[in-house]
Amino acid sequence: MRLLLVEDEVEMARALSAVLVQHQHVVDHMTSVEDAREAVVARVHDVVILDRQLPDGDGLDLLREMREAGNTTPVIVLTAFNAPTDRVGGLDDGADDYLGKPFLAQELMARMRAVVRRSDNYSSQEIAEGNLRFDFDHQELSVNGKAVSLPRREMLVLQLLMRRAGRTVLRRTLEDAVYGYDDEIQSNALDSHISRLRRRLADAGANVTIHTVRGVGYLFKVGE
Repeated sequence: MRLLLVEDEVEMARALSAVLVQHQHVVDHMTSVEDAREAVVARVHDVVILDRQLPDGDGLDLLREMREAGNTTPVIVLTAFNAPTDRVGGLDDGADDYLGKPFLAQELMARMRAVVRRSDNYSSQEIAEGNLRFDFDHQELSVNGKAVSLPRREMLVLQLLMRRAGRTVLRRTLEDAVYGYDDEIQSNALDSHISRLRRRLADAGANVTIHTVRGVGYLFKVGE
């Protein structure tokens, strides 16, 4: 998933981003309401993790703006303001969940999965194409029932291609799914990921192919 993390505490943001990346997510990190506002417009995110006490205002201001504009992206408020009245206010303003600091990373991951399952854009968390099966909740890929390990970015590429099997996926769409705002993207980086992914799938005995649609993107198909 692509996540927007709005958190101005540097150490907290660094630690949380590392955990999210370990769970195969792409993280766009913003430190202010204004920067987060621009990020919400510029990119589609699966979940927003939103602090309240930000340098230029309350994160709930952004949340209210999103809901008034019809943006239904799931939002988890993650904040030190955790009194019952704070939680009630945040939920009434449109938050899908409200979690106080300090918190357990495992609980945040579980809450993220829960809000995504409840969202309008939720789709099956398990996809089978050919002899491949991908469990999105647990980030597990198997070929003929045997587990296959992939590096994070190759895993993210495969997720999107499998979700859109039989349709050409644009390069820009794949890059948006794999790279965050702060990542430096080499011109041939995506092609390298695709090349290595093809080789790993072939070595695992997968009966799928990833076709290059020259100048456009890539097409995932079962068989040749």
